[in-house]
Amino acid sequence: MSRLEQQLWASADILRGKMDASEYKNYLLGLVFYKYLSDLQLRATYEQMNGVPDEYPARETQYTEMMEWHEESEKEAEELKNIMRRKLGYFIEPKYLFFTLRNRASSYEFQIEDLQTAFNELSRQGETFVGLFDDVDLSSTKLGTHAQQRSVTIMEVIKTLDEINLFGHEGDIIGDAYEYLISQFAAGAGKKAGEFYTPQAVSKIISEIVSIGQEDTAPFHIYDPAMGSGSLMLNIRQFLNNPQMVFFHGQELNTTTYNLARMNLILHGVEREQMRLNNGDTLDEDWPTDEPFVFNAVVMNPPYSAKWSASDKFLSDPRFEPYGKLAPKSKADFAFLLHGYYHLKDSGTMGIVLPHGVLFRGAAEGTIRKALLEMGAIYAVIGLPANIFYGTSIPTVVLILKKNRENNGRDVLLIDASNDFEKQKNQNNLRPQDIQKIVDAYKKRGNIDKYAHLATFDEIAANDYNLNIPRYVDTFEEEEQIDIVALSREMTDLNVQIRQNETDFLALLDELVVTDNTKELIEATKRIFA
Repeated sequence: MSRLEQQLWASADILRGKMDASEYKNYLLGLVFYKYLSDLQLRATYEQMNGVPDEYPARETQYTEMMEWHEESEKEAEELKNIMRRKLGYFIEPKYLFFTLRNRASSYEFQIEDLQTAFNELSRQGETFVGLFDDVDLSSTKLGTHAQQRSVTIMEVIKTLDEINLFGHEGDIIGDAYEYLISQFAAGAGKKAGEFYTPQAVSKIISEIVSIGQEDTAPFHIYDPAMGSGSLMLNIRQFLNNPQMVFFHGQELNTTTYNLARMNLILHGVEREQMRLNNGDTLDEDWPTDEPFVFNAVVMNPPYSAKWSASDKFLSDPRFEPYGKLAPKSKADFAFLLHGYYHLKDSGTMGIVLPHGVLFRGAAEGTIRKALLEMGAIYAVIGLPANIFYGTSIPTVVLILKKNRENNGRDVLLIDASNDFEKQKNQNNLRPQDIQKIVDAYKKRGNIDKYAHLATFDEIAANDYNLNIPRYVDTFEEEEQIDIVALSREMTDLNVQIRQNETDFLALLDELVVTDNTKELIEATKRIFA
């Protein structure tokens, strides 16, 4: 268990008896984010005074030096504020820094109003921070029936979270924390909250694949119309040669999760001008409609088989009109897919996670799938193992889509990766070698025995445009031939051995000293073996 996980566990212990995981994760993630902003300001101030060190001193030292500058004069204090606002885009007054609040908590002087004021002050510092802490309800009676009880509860959480070194954690801080909270504290938390989090392994597969052939593209624009915590978009930077030139565009219906994504991008150093995020319904109203509205990569893990209106008005919507049919009201899977595909550049690549039903269901979905196949839009189908997502155990599939393929190609690569995983306590996990095997097969784009098949359009048409993977990838393992003669001989030998053991056992019974207590037991045992 990492240090991050240990402290999240300890912090959750304080809240677990008061509320369920779908609620207390908002408190923990909000406070982790506020701590990050506070600690980042301390570092930035230290760098301003001393330059970038090989190793940063303890926060006590950073805080002391900042306070010396801040308290030198009103002019110096104002200069410090202006420098930090230019450098970071915000300034937290020293009395509201997480480090200060933790010190007050340690001496039992903390009041919950201090934290609420700190949140309010930061929220007033520009559009970036507006509404970010709305889900951290410090007035909730679940924290305590009166202000002092609530202060004590949050005080204990602050003291525990303060032990996390956010700058010493490698990886996706908010994403890792979010995944850990869901996986450890409530099996159904992701489902209850109406949110879907894409595990890092799946994010890496999609990110690496959609970046192939676009590694040198700069600027690079990526779009996620159902962005969740934003982690699926963030992975793309690992696979591009100009990661500092990535622009992130995303939409999310759930306001809590939308705020989580904003926190996540800020935590990962994404500049304000490089993120364009929207809190809205992706299917109900198209977004974005202004430039840029097509992107180098579209990535998505939408809610599976969600309901939507499927109103007739969408038949004239340019996202859906070319296909003549709408995704059914009870299953919006193809509506999400077509929305994303509409926003894909001609030279781009799209990756979307969906349930297997999109591969073979008929009626309107069959019509849409056929149209996509005839266009050559579906480039690859990757079947993933079951039980790798939080909130659902169903097996899923990654569809890779392209536009204007070379030579008007319409073949489809089908990969069956459903059997390659590591079984863990609650979830199945894709290992690095499993991820690499998928990517290598995708790049090879050819037949691999019992793993991948490159299906021609004629072959797919002959299958009535059904893309169910077992129709194309035969994973059947022939059972080992049984030698009947050898098996019969082995059974005969075993029977002889059993008979001999019974004879020896009965002989031992005859040698026992018979008493009134054992006579009946011995006779009964002999009858069993007779």
